[in-house]
Amino acid sequence: LAIVVLALPMMLISLAIKLTSRGPVLFRQERASLAGRTFGILKFRTMMVDAEKETGPVMATRGHPRVTRLGRFMRKTSLDELPQFFNVFMGQMSLVGPRPERPELIQNFRHDVPRYMLRHRVKAGLTGWAQVNGLRGQTSIRKRIQYDLYYVTNWSFGLDLRILAMTPLTFLGHANAY
Repeated sequence: LAIVVLALPMMLISLAIKLTSRGPVLFRQERASLAGRTFGILKFRTMMVDAEKETGPVMATRGHPRVTRLGRFMRKTSLDELPQFFNVFMGQMSLVGPRPERPELIQNFRHDVPRYMLRHRVKAGLTGWAQVNGLRGQTSIRKRIQYDLYYVTNWSFGLDLRILAMTPLTFLGHANAY
């Protein structure tokens, strides 16, 4: 249903990306989900083409020069995440769960953050308990894991509904989205 409802806005975003920068509209990146299985997450491209060619995988920071002007707006409003509804449709993600992480970063976190790998007991989500509580972007990974593990151990349909209801209010224009 979300794909149908969001089809027109996604087409307009695609057109805006094509008109403002060279390269593909969509960006695919390897992420890990349930049991650590990887999949190609879909996002609208917000960075310049080959943005990580010289640096390798790094987390985006505020005012990062790799991000396009339109990309900054899309990240701030979370519009770059809309193609992930296709990942949900294909069964690679859930609507709610811990956000999927890059395998390269998981290798660091699994050793540095106690109980980090427990978050892979559920399918990764488009939105999650950590995100609706303000833990996005350059926030504490340890704090995010606390919220992810709370979700994993206290999952209920009611908690999912609460997170889904909170998502539009917390994602649009979030201070840590960049």
